[in-house]
Amino acid sequence: MEISVFEAVGHLSFFLTAVSFYLRDMLLLRVLAIASGVMGIFYNYFLDVGPLWLPIFWLAVFMAINIYRIAGILREKHAISFSDEERELFETIFKGFSPVEFMKIMRLAEWRDVEDGHQFVTEGTDLDGLRLLFNGEVVITRASEEIGRVRDGAMIGEMSFIKGGDATATVTATRPCRCIFWPKAALHDLLHRNPSLDIAIKHVFSLDLVRKLGGEAESPVHGADLGLPGANGLDEAQSEPPPITPSSAS
Repeated sequence: MEISVFEAVGHLSFFLTAVSFYLRDMLLLRVLAIASGVMGIFYNYFLDVGPLWLPIFWLAVFMAINIYRIAGILREKHAISFSDEERELFETIFKGFSPVEFMKIMRLAEWRDVEDGHQFVTEGTDLDGLRLLFNGEVVITRASEEIGRVRDGAMIGEMSFIKGGDATATVTATRPCRCIFWPKAALHDLLHRNPSLDIAIKHVFSLDLVRKLGGEAESPVHGADLGLPGANGLDEAQSEPPPITPSSAS
């Protein structure tokens, strides 16, 4: 069966639409959707029984919407500027995020400096948020017994953030530390409103878990995951990993 060049244009229009559905990058997705719309309009206008104004009209509407959204994305990107610390995070732990996604999560973040001996988490208490140890070192204890130490890049409280429940260990700074804090309620609300961001942050948790289960001592910025709660230290995390599935879209 032979396909004419004209028919190929029609097939290509639908093919580009299908490919755009697969993409996670919203800018590229919308560019492909516009290209698909242009070819669709061409096809429907020059059909032997055409022009078919109904599909042409709606394809033009969809193209206008995508053009408007692309302009918004470009404006957001132009307005984004990273500090040196934010850029380091973006290029390491959050490298799977788009710049816009990263800045959305960082707008909620609070940078905190703490002294040696500060308790980030106390065993048996409810966590008020998610923490990322930017630099420093912490010791993890349970029932006053040390079960591990982690340094730069360690997530603190991610299992409790996902699953709920109280912390199953105490996390204490062993030297002055700088960390990032996300309030639990505000972060949950942000992720609920942005499903793609929710997928991306869970992928960050998953990568930490993979590093921990693989026995790696350091993250991309010299840290490791803290299993709080539901993954009680490194040994228990290996025997009962929490149900997080890395997203192929991230």
